Amino acid sequence: MHQLAAKWIVEVLRDSNIPFQICGGLAAKGYGAERELNDIDLFVPGEHFQKVVQAGQSFISKPAKHYCEEGWDLTYVQFKYEGIKVEVGSADGAQIFDVASQAWVPLKIAFDRYVTVTLLGLALPVMLKEDLIRYKTVLSRPVDIDDIRAMRERSG
Repeated sequence: MHQLAAKWIVEVLRDSNIPFQICGGLAAKGYGAERELNDIDLFVPGEHFQKVVQAGQSFISKPAKHYCEEGWDLTYVQFKYEGIKVEVGSADGAQIFDVASQAWVPLKIAFDRYVTVTLLGLALPVMLKEDLIRYKTVLSRPVDIDDIRAMRERSG
């Protein structure tokens, strides 16, 4: 089902020429993490966010608004396609909670810094490994620590 959900959101984005970047667990899988996917996470530039919300209107399961939860402080929308959560965040003003410093820090998504990886049968723009490791290190949730360990083992 993840493949169908990924295909859907990629078609929505590419049909509208919206740049995006895969992050989270799917990106970690592209770098060697072997875990179950809970959802599909990605970012789009803020100026395109409302276009994405409108295009996926019929699949919204969590409304587009500002959320501060689970170490994230950002605007995002959650879609549910074929039972799979697809979370699309606006890169504008996104922050993550740095566990070490106990402070919110900006999450800078550079849409010109990515690698194309084939995942779920699709060529996807994935956050660079060092950027993904940096943000997962800042969050330091158990799933993030496991992803970092797996990504480092795969490359070393």
